[in-house]
Amino acid sequence: MKILNLLLLLPFLGLLWTPLYDRYDPVLLGFPFFYWYQFAWVPVTSVIIWIVWKKGRDA
Repeated sequence: MKILNLLLLLPFLGLLWTPLYDRYDPVLLGFPFFYWYQFAWVPVTSVIIWIVWKKGRDA
């Protein structure tokens, strides 16, 4: 297994540990932290998947 593939664990671990984001504050554009933290992972995960895919093809 390539070391770069371990990047794919970041979104999994970031969303798995619920006490990290189980709170109301800080609020961003009216959304509690609980919601915008999860929404923020969507583009971050897409970028991580793209990086792993692109580097995996080049190797």
